[in-house]
Amino acid sequence: MNKKIYYALLLVLVVAVAAFYFMNDRKRFITTEGVVWTTEYHITYEGNRNMADSIEAVLARIDESASAYNQMSLVSQFNTTGVVVPDSVLSTLMQVSKGIYEESKGAFDPTIMPLVQAYKKAAKGKRSPSQGYIDSLCTLVGFSKLKIDNDTIKAGVKGMALDFSAVAKGLACDEVGHMLERNGVTNYLVEIGGEVVAKGVNDRGTKWQVSVDLPTDQVDKTEHASAMVVALDKASVATSGNYRQFAEVGGKRVTHIINPHNGKAEQSDLLSVTVIAPQCVSADAWATACMAMGTKATQELMESNDQLGVLTISADEQGNYVVWSNKAFTKYVSK
Repeated sequence: MNKKIYYALLLVLVVAVAAFYFMNDRKRFITTEGVVWTTEYHITYEGNRNMADSIEAVLARIDESASAYNQMSLVSQFNTTGVVVPDSVLSTLMQVSKGIYEESKGAFDPTIMPLVQAYKKAAKGKRSPSQGYIDSLCTLVGFSKLKIDNDTIKAGVKGMALDFSAVAKGLACDEVGHMLERNGVTNYLVEIGGEVVAKGVNDRGTKWQVSVDLPTDQVDKTEHASAMVVALDKASVATSGNYRQFAEVGGKRVTHIINPHNGKAEQSDLLSVTVIAPQCVSADAWATACMAMGTKATQELMESNDQLGVLTISADEQGNYVVWSNKAFTKYVSK
């Protein structure tokens, strides 16, 4: 082969290889999607490589610790034996839960699981659990009954059970975000089942835009009307509500919330609560706590709170939506 042709082809090959590695090393926005805990997740981040395996590893670690539906998890170990030595994930959930349990005066309580299971079982049989049975289960409920001794969590009453479903997704969002940051990512949005943590900017160079949906009673509806859009950077948002489980009672929209204090399934005009906080685990827990507290108590507690942005969507006497937010929330609303 002519030397000139040979060197020309070699040069083309070198340039092609260099271009290939340059293109693959260049930062770009990547989206990873999947399913965890029967819900979808969507994660978008600016980076030079796909980190789907690392994301799945983070989710698996949380599942192995906090899932009450994974029979091999630490939480399931506690629910079976009444004792467990927590790892860092479970310790974090316990710490966050303790703080919000106390601040909400027991409205947020991960030990409510026996009552939740009782109502689910009764619903399958199209009946209500007896008051006597509910009263007996209430003796198993109460976060303050848990005993923590030498880094070991023990049930204060035999038969207590933990369920961190109300905060596990929020913690998972935080932990995926931390993993991305450890790998040099500065712009990302992590969404798991509607809970979101966002940092930096999107591919248009603006803050991440997240829609807060209006509640709907249409079970099969895939598109939702938006109540408003919030712009996030270094912030998290979580929404709790019986979106597809509210009913019309006397012409009024209501939901049924289990009261951790008396075990009763009480009617509430509060359809959903959205909370914006620095950490998604806290936003997730507070959204659940506010749902249990109801409209009036939530608004009274959060009216002057400058650390948490709170939005409530309730229903008036005619069944119309009533939207309320505190000042801390309004600063995030996209104009």
